[in-house]
Amino acid sequence: MTGGPEPINAAAREALEGELDDLRTEREAVAVTLRDGGGDQTGDRADQADELERGDDLDRLDRRIEDIEGRLREAAVAGDPPTDAVGVGTSVTVRFDDGTESTVQIGEVAAVLDRTMVTADSPLGSALLGHRAGDTVSYVTPEGPATAVVLSLG
Repeated sequence: MTGGPEPINAAAREALEGELDDLRTEREAVAVTLRDGGGDQTGDRADQADELERGDDLDRLDRRIEDIEGRLREAAVAGDPPTDAVGVGTSVTVRFDDGTESTVQIGEVAAVLDRTMVTADSPLGSALLGHRAGDTVSYVTPEGPATAVVLSLG
């Protein structure tokens, strides 16, 4: 991203808050299945392995919850997203090297099956951040270096 606190738009904030609610619900469900650490250790290896897996799930959920909470705090400090330059939540129309044009939205998280969403930390998304209409951006694709021209924001 740009190095400082990154603002997010209302839709991105709502998506993160929804994910956070889902993660907290999932975490609660996993936590109640774990046995008390000082309890009876007579279970077989499969039971022990299952409990270790649930412990790993709990750690994964805790890390993601912490990431989202931090991102939401950062966004609150950053204020509203810019309207004159590309930021998280901005819709951007770009022209690629091959002449094709596409409108994409810079998103906080990738939406499954939404081919118009580009995450801010993807090569194209990070290249677009902070740029304005008329700017040319360079980024790297799996096929090699590429450029795109920012046609409009909106």
